[in-house]
Amino acid sequence: MRVHVVSDVHGNTDALARAGDGADALICLGDLVLFLDYADHSRGIFPDLFGVANADRIVELRTARRFDEARDLGRSLWAGLAVDRETAIETAVRRQYADLFAAFPTPTYATYGNVDIPTLWPEYAGPGTTVLDGQRVEIGGLVVGFVGGGLRTPMRTPYEISDEEYAAKVEALGEVDVLCSHIPPDVPDLTYDTVARRFERGSRALLDAIRRTRPRYALFGHVHQPLARRMRIGATECVNVGHFAATGRPFALEW
Repeated sequence: MRVHVVSDVHGNTDALARAGDGADALICLGDLVLFLDYADHSRGIFPDLFGVANADRIVELRTARRFDEARDLGRSLWAGLAVDRETAIETAVRRQYADLFAAFPTPTYATYGNVDIPTLWPEYAGPGTTVLDGQRVEIGGLVVGFVGGGLRTPMRTPYEISDEEYAAKVEALGEVDVLCSHIPPDVPDLTYDTVARRFERGSRALLDAIRRTRPRYALFGHVHQPLARRMRIGATECVNVGHFAATGRPFALEW
């Protein structure tokens, strides 16, 4: 059995269409939407609406962790639009989702990232795509559990939830062979982004579940340039499957 795993697709539709080549199934760990490309500020919903200069400025503020100033800039820009913020974002996200979901191979098993909008997924997920969040499925004889979304941060991305709600989804999985999530367990080497030079939020509930239930693998994304891409926690191989938007290469898992 060979399964390809991707995360942080961020609009890379062309590579996504090839991600399942040679595999029996594809797993996607979320962040399909490209709101703002921190490597190329001309790409994404934000620069399409407000221009590259404003994208440059908001990246500068966020990177410096000047989140209040970034929010003030954002509010002033959104206030100048002819349509309300929610309508503008949903229209742009729908365009991206139409292309991205059409690129998924059959079968695909997917969960949400923190920048995704879960309420829209049922409209675009075809019969070959199974969406799971706080749920488990058998793939090739192994039980695979999925936990979508992220934890609350000053960035206030669309699908951030409380620690308690997230922990309840982890608990609902029980024992699995492969634990799939968008964010990593709360381990410094796995949560530190060496380019952004900051710690992203990892989940203590995931870390506790790994130590308690000892899955074979824990797979995740979210941190684009982690200090450590993989490490063992007890019997579990923990793997950041990579920043697919940048590499276009899936992580391959075989058993």
